[in-house]
Amino acid sequence: MNRTVVGNISLSLDGRVNGPGGDYDMGWIAPHAVTAGSLAHMIRVTSPATTALLGRKNYQGFGGYWPAVADDETAPEESRAFSRWLNETEKVVFSSTLDDAPWQNSRIAATDPVATVKELRQQDGGDIVVLASSSVIRTLLAAGELDRLSVTLCPELVGGGVSLFDETTAASSWSLTDCTRTESGALCLLYDRTA
Repeated sequence: MNRTVVGNISLSLDGRVNGPGGDYDMGWIAPHAVTAGSLAHMIRVTSPATTALLGRKNYQGFGGYWPAVADDETAPEESRAFSRWLNETEKVVFSSTLDDAPWQNSRIAATDPVATVKELRQQDGGDIVVLASSSVIRTLLAAGELDRLSVTLCPELVGGGVSLFDETTAASSWSLTDCTRTESGALCLLYDRTA
């Protein structure tokens, strides 16, 4: 059993996961996330995965939008495919405040992300992907439990907000394994950990 743990995130050129307006200041990501190139990259990254890890905010945000897209005939096929994958895959939610996880195939994790990933690595399955949850990605990076980084680098300087990396991020080395330019000028980057 060798399950690859992938952190998937969109970042601004100044390394932010959101803007100065706080957790939901992410409108700058939208034009880059919905291009055919970006959606194709998302499918490439997620299709080998059988488990998705999400923080509470992303679980609620994704859950409020994606479940119905699978059956939306007006949605692009890439969006419908991603929605089908999301609906069918195991979703593990890290939250101390949620009482239930109503989206099909969801469960709330009773342990921290590092312990959960170590447990999941012992089970059969495909890749384990962290979907846009920067705190989970940071935690797994610090513990050396992240094998691959999938970064959609958006050509935006947002001038404030939360950075994915800070002075507490441990040193590590990575190798660029894929780079795709999208129609909006964003770069979809895949890095594998080398040390």
